[in-house]
Amino acid sequence: MLAVIQRVSHASVAVDGQIVGEIGVGLLALVCAVKGDDEAQAGILADRVCGLRIFNDDAGKMNRSLKDVRGSLLAVSQFTLSADVRHGRRPSFDAATPPAEGERLFDRFCSACLSLGHPVERGVFGAKMDVSLVNDGPVTIIVDSRIFPSPRQPGGTI
Repeated sequence: MLAVIQRVSHASVAVDGQIVGEIGVGLLALVCAVKGDDEAQAGILADRVCGLRIFNDDAGKMNRSLKDVRGSLLAVSQFTLSADVRHGRRPSFDAATPPAEGERLFDRFCSACLSLGHPVERGVFGAKMDVSLVNDGPVTIIVDSRIFPSPRQPGGTI
């Protein structure tokens, strides 16, 4: 699974002009399931995202996690992260999972983040959404769950 993570001081997502998810300090996660992903990938992504130490400590060093700052997560499904732009000018989204599978894995990612003890707000899967944010830093990180070993396997420490 893929995610673009942005450290935010505020973020919200609206559908048809109505806010459906909103957070203060925390992380905005744009999340995409790609073909071949499974529940394990969703769990790995959740562990990695929620454990990122990208919030400043008292010395101004990125050393604190979402838990340390008592932050929240706003998760937004974003199949366009799977875009292949190697050929021509029109992106191909063939690498994205079919919608039903993408929704299932997105739900699993959100559930895993909740089980790690983080408040989770979310967008509406498959809807046209308006996402607003104040990127703190700015700090933006791309995370690909396929490059990390499972945290439950030897060598998979976070």
